[in-house]
This record gives sequence, structure tokens and C-alpha cells, in this order.
Amino acid sequence: MAFSSTLSLYSHPKVIPKKQRLGFDALASDHGTWPGPDTAWFITTGHGSRSKRLVITAAYGAEGGARRRVYRQSQSQQPLGSSPVNQIATSSSVEAKSPSQGVKWSFAPGTNLLSGIAAKIERQSTQMLNEFAKELRTFDSVDMSGRNFGDDGLFFLAESLGYNQIVEEVSFAANGITATGIKAFDGVLQANTVLKTLNFSGNPIGDEGVKCLCDILVNNGSIQKLQLNSVDLGDEGAKAIAELLKKNSTLRVLELNNNMIDYSGFTSLAGALVENNSIRHLHLNGNYGGALGANALAKGLDGNKSLRVNGKVDGGVRSLISGLSSHKGKITLLDFGNNSITAKGAFHVAEYIKRSKNLLWVNLYMNDIGDEGAEKIAEALKENRTITTIDLGGNNIRAKGVGAISEALKDNAVITNLELGYNPIGADGAKALSEVLKFHGNVKTLKLGWCQIGPKGAEFIADMLRYNNTISILDLRANGLRDEGAGCLARSLKVVNEALTSLDLGFNEIRDDGAFAIAQALKANEDVTVTSLNLASNFLTKFGQSALSDARDHVFEMSEKEVDIFF
Repeated sequence: MAFSSTLSLYSHPKVIPKKQRLGFDALASDHGTWPGPDTAWFITTGHGSRSKRLVITAAYGAEGGARRRVYRQSQSQQPLGSSPVNQIATSSSVEAKSPSQGVKWSFAPGTNLLSGIAAKIERQSTQMLNEFAKELRTFDSVDMSGRNFGDDGLFFLAESLGYNQIVEEVSFAANGITATGIKAFDGVLQANTVLKTLNFSGNPIGDEGVKCLCDILVNNGSIQKLQLNSVDLGDEGAKAIAELLKKNSTLRVLELNNNMIDYSGFTSLAGALVENNSIRHLHLNGNYGGALGANALAKGLDGNKSLRVNGKVDGGVRSLISGLSSHKGKITLLDFGNNSITAKGAFHVAEYIKRSKNLLWVNLYMNDIGDEGAEKIAEALKENRTITTIDLGGNNIRAKGVGAISEALKDNAVITNLELGYNPIGADGAKALSEVLKFHGNVKTLKLGWCQIGPKGAEFIADMLRYNNTISILDLRANGLRDEGAGCLARSLKVVNEALTSLDLGFNEIRDDGAFAIAQALKANEDVTVTSLNLASNFLTKFGQSALSDARDHVFEMSEKEVDIFF
């Protein structure tokens, strides 16, 4: 059968402590459309995140924090839900049973004189845990992330999973669970034959906890997705997981993002890939494999003849591309986001793009390929007829590089999603792109946020919209458009455009005059197709906001079309 794969190499752009971090990562919808391959490998680089944990000594509190240049969060790195519970004692918190157990009271002066306070805390904790257990028995998908119940609470809740034949997906992320708590699942996961997804991300279970979990999962035949992101996992834990992969034929998705896996751990995992024929998605974003780790993984991929695949710094790119080129699988997604790739690395990626007959999605977000690298990618895109989504955001590409990409669109009608945000293309770059997109290409989603195009660039974009009949989603955030640019776009909105449905003008220093112009355009065009208009984080007063609200109501009254306007 045909195999499908994905190669992802993405990192969070924080300061790396001496060693380069390498990993696999999944993709965020904010920067492209997931093509849905049967199997995908994601190699990425990045940095760990810190999990939340509530420690109750007497008073209750929580701790908690991102940077602009973080690509997209992987499916495994979705923000954890905020805790609905604030008063549950964890194993490291107040043991609200008896002061003789070493409780260190730290209430305000006089509080210790109140009777029954410990019993009250225990009653509340028990009640909440009973409610959590009821959730596990009632729903097929349960999110218990950030509820701070700790090891003791997990032992209580694990019983609800033992013979439960309802819940298929459970998240215990960010609950202060340690290796001790993982032991609660000994016997439970062997008995449960329904649970398919288990998430322990954001818990400090460490290598010891991971080893314990691997021992348990050896005899489990139901869990297909295991999430262990940010769990203080190192090389020893990675070795335990490698041994699990050699024996377990059920796991399909394994997420190990933002841990401390080094070259040794990467080598172990690479060796396991040669023997495992069932794993389809391996996420290693935010670890420390470096170029050596990339080479080890490339050999692992080359040795595995059944994966449907996957591909760090410039030195690692060549090795990974070489490994992927010799692989028998079908690769549909290539992700090298956040890897300090320069024009040299872009050359190897471009060569692979030229040869590929299956790629659907290419991500080079937040690297440094510059105009030279953009020109190489553009030449490759002229020959490729499968890629639908290309992400070149944050690569220091200027007008020259955008001009080359634009020329490629003349010969390529397959690309539908183009991300060029965070590149200083300026008004000249906007002009080059607009002149091509007037009558060429098939781009439906165009992202040009933070591109320094200014009012002049907005004028070129607005003129292009008068003729273009494919662009449905247009992102122009933070381009300094001001009222002049908003006015240019408003004039285009008055023209019948059957494609544009979403326009994002946030962070553009637009004031009331610009809002008035856009409001009048919405009222004037009875055939307006825009359903989402974002003007948030501009300089609108209540007058500009009122004008936009009035325009929204007018459109609804005249055509019964709803326009969501954010300001």
C-alpha cells in the first residue's frame, strides 16, 4: 500500500543552553492546513515549557507564561485549560488529615484557631474528586488538565478507569503528578480496552515515571496516542520508550516535546524505528539531539521500510533530506520551522521539493533563508505540482525574494495557502506580489502580517483585490496601514468581490476615519461577501466602533448576512 509521511523540524526561539535542540513536531492550524497523511514524522527543534502546579500550604495560589516568534503550537502543545479547582490538596501540598502528619500551617495570624478548617478542605477535595470521577464515567472524551489533584487524586481517579468502557480520551496534563502517581495505572491500563488517548504532559514524572509507564503499556493493546510533553524526560526515559516501541504494536502517535532528550536518547529511538512498524507520528520538538541526533534519526528512517514517514540546522538538513530521499515511504508534509536554516540549507530543501511527487505542505517558518533562499525555493515551486501550502514566514525575505516567489505563482496554480508574514517585504514587495495575484495563481489564503507594507503597500493590495477572484482569507495585521491604507481597502470593498470572506486589519494604527470608510463600504456594497472583519488593537473611539456596529446591522437588515466585526 502507499505510505504517507511528514517531516517536521521546528523549534521555539529561546536561548539554547549550549546544545542545539532537535525534535519532531506537529502543525498548528494557524500556519497552514494539515493535509491529513496517514503517517507523519515531525522533526523539530525547540525548548521546554514549564507546567503549572498548585501547592497548598494554607493559602491557595497558582503560578504561571511566550514570545512572538514561536511558530505554531503543535497539537500536543495546545494551551492547557485553566483549573476550575483551586482548593485540592496534592501529594506535596497540605495533607489535610491530621496535623500529626507534619502539616506546616501558614495561615494568617489567628487562622489556626479556627476549628474544622482541615476537615473542610478534605471534604471539598473529596467532593471535587468525586465530580471528576463522574466525568470519567460519563463522557468519551475528558479533559482534566490543570486541576491540581496530584498523586493522591490520581490514585483515586484511576479506579474509575479500570473497567470503564466509555471514555476513549483522557488528559491528566499539568496536575502535579510524579512518578509515584504513575503507579496508580498498574493493572488499570491492562484492564481497560477502550481508552485510546492518554495525556500526561506537564507533569514532573521524570525518567522514573516514564519507565514505570512503559512497563505498564507493554501489555496494553488499546492506547494509540500517548502524550508526554514537558515531563522532565531524559535519555534514560527515552531508552525505556525505545524498548517499548520494539514490543508495542498499538501506539500510533507518541509526543515527547520539550523534554531533555540528548543524542544518546535520539540514538535509542532511532534504533527502535528500525524494529517498529506501527508508530506513525513521533514528536520530538524541544529536545537536545542536535545535528548528530538528526543524523541518527535519518539512519533510523532509512532502516525502516514500512514507515510512511518523515526531517535541523543546516548540517542536519542535508542528512535528513538524504535519508528521506532514499526512503520507500510517501512524504506529504515537510516541516523545518525554527531551525536557523540559511540559504545553504534552503538549497537542499529546494532540491527535495523538485523531486517530490507527494508533498502537500512545506514549512520553513522562522528561519533565515533570506532573498537567496527564497529564490531557490521559488525555482523549486515552478517544477512542483503537488504542494498546496507553503510557509516562509519570518525568514528575512525582502522585496527581491518576494518577487521571485510571485513569479513562481504565475506557473503554479496548485498553491492555495501562502504565508509570508514577519518578512520586511515593504511596499515594493507588496507591489510585486499584487501584480501577479491580480490575474495569476490560485492563492486562497494570503498572510502578510508584520511585513512593513505601509499605506502605499495597502494601495497595491487594494488594487489587486479589485481583480483577484480567489483570495478568501487576507491577513494584513501590523503593517502600519493607518487611515490612508484602511481607506484604500475600503474602496475595494465597495467593488463586487465574490471571494474575500475574512480580512484581518488588527494592529494597524487605524483611527475613526479609517473605521468610517470601512463602515461606509460595507453599507454601499449589497453583495459584500466579507463575513469576518478584525479591527482589534487599533485606535478606535466609541464613534468608530459605533459606525462599524451600525454597518454590521445594516448589512444584516438588507441581506440577512452576518458580518463578525472585532474591534
